[in-house]
Amino acid sequence: MRATAEQILRPDEVPQACRQLAEDGARLQMAYAWFPEPGEPPEVLYLADRKPHEPFPLLRCRLSSTDQSLPSLATRIPLLGWYEREMMDLCGITFHGHPEPYPLVLHEGARAPIPPLDPRYPGDQLIPFSAEPWQLPPVEGGDVQVLPFGPVRGDVLESAQIVFYYVGEAILHCHPRLFFKHRGMEKRFEGLSPALGVLLAERISGVDSVAHSLAFCQAVETACDCEIPERAKYLRVVLAEMERLYNHLHYLGHLCHTTTLKVGEAQGKLLAEQCKQLNGVFTGSRFLRGLLKPGGLRRDLDLEALPHRLRRLEPEIMTYMQSLETTNSHLDRLITTGHLPQQTAFDEGASGPIKRASGIDRDLRCNHPYAAYDRLAMEIPVRTEGDAHARAQVRMEEINNSISLLLQALDDMPQGPVEAALSAPPGAEGLGWCEGPRGSIYYCVHLDGAGKLARVKVKSASFSNWRVFPFTVHDTNMMDYAINEASFGLTMAGCDR
Repeated sequence: MRATAEQILRPDEVPQACRQLAEDGARLQMAYAWFPEPGEPPEVLYLADRKPHEPFPLLRCRLSSTDQSLPSLATRIPLLGWYEREMMDLCGITFHGHPEPYPLVLHEGARAPIPPLDPRYPGDQLIPFSAEPWQLPPVEGGDVQVLPFGPVRGDVLESAQIVFYYVGEAILHCHPRLFFKHRGMEKRFEGLSPALGVLLAERISGVDSVAHSLAFCQAVETACDCEIPERAKYLRVVLAEMERLYNHLHYLGHLCHTTTLKVGEAQGKLLAEQCKQLNGVFTGSRFLRGLLKPGGLRRDLDLEALPHRLRRLEPEIMTYMQSLETTNSHLDRLITTGHLPQQTAFDEGASGPIKRASGIDRDLRCNHPYAAYDRLAMEIPVRTEGDAHARAQVRMEEINNSISLLLQALDDMPQGPVEAALSAPPGAEGLGWCEGPRGSIYYCVHLDGAGKLARVKVKSASFSNWRVFPFTVHDTNMMDYAINEASFGLTMAGCDR
């Protein structure tokens, strides 16, 4: 696969190879499986990130039969636990020795005749389902109570069920039950042309449309060995940072909602709305959709007046953030809430502002630059406290970064075309990535013999951060739960894809 340093391994060699990567300082990012040929055994691939500006290590393991199992690595590399369970559900691969050998994506009662991601499974056929009792971890102790919260929750929230085990107001254990509206997005890519695939990518998560479509486009461009024009690279930076700007401002407004700071909520969401209006004025889409394509952009953009509009808005944003940092009633609810230790953040796969708030200094825009980020100056904001306040502070500094990056990119914007010719070679593979508002997004693209999409693997930030989140809830209290969840900025669409 292009953009990676690939190793071909036998199944029995995988554990040692993954351990060696970890000992060398690499961090496993994800694992997934795909079927190169219908009816043939699947391949399992492990993607890691070792050092800045170096190719991503990739381990590829071809199973010898469809019923061959692999050893689970979840006990040594915990973040792989969800990826292995996802492969068990959707690809029919068994990982023996897994510490949580129960379904993740498919709820109780789902009975797929063959693995849903097997290319022989019809893309338009629903998985047979019959109602069965749900399975929960056992409870010990007469005073322990169980509270299932959701999947329909108050306010405008996506479907998710959080099961609390608690005594009084003290939460002993938090068990999230997700994937109530899993849409099979990776299955939907099968058989599409790359040009149509980008339309699907930008709809995986509505508030991360640019981040997902950018990672997808870059994966296709890598597979096709396509170099996009310089102007397109700068325009992609502008679109990505405009998306980050409105996301972070909405995040701050929603965080104020959970601390009952109503004026702060209104101001944050108004500023986010003003940024979306700028998106609409300059691109025709408030959520920046329909702009990216493999090879560049669908059309050029006239952004001559955008710097002036940004400079008019910047003082309001700065004043708003300063006000939040001097409002004691707001800060009192954030400081020490939802503490995430650095080692837990690393082991469990935290991404984006979540990991940077716990002291992990990694950002794909700097460590593995794409688009025009290698031409622009930026600093990676990092905090070590690992609490809700630190997560908010990281996003505030990223707002400052986004405005700076936007002004730099607009000032240095070259002239020229915005798209390059692209042809999809049969059987090509490529890796693409993007640092979205919620964290790192990776796309692995496999093309078939006709140049169509055979397999698209999506690693989303919310999938990673939802796995981490319960570790900050255990041994806390009910009154802080909503604040803690808001401080993570999670989306279900990005996780349920």
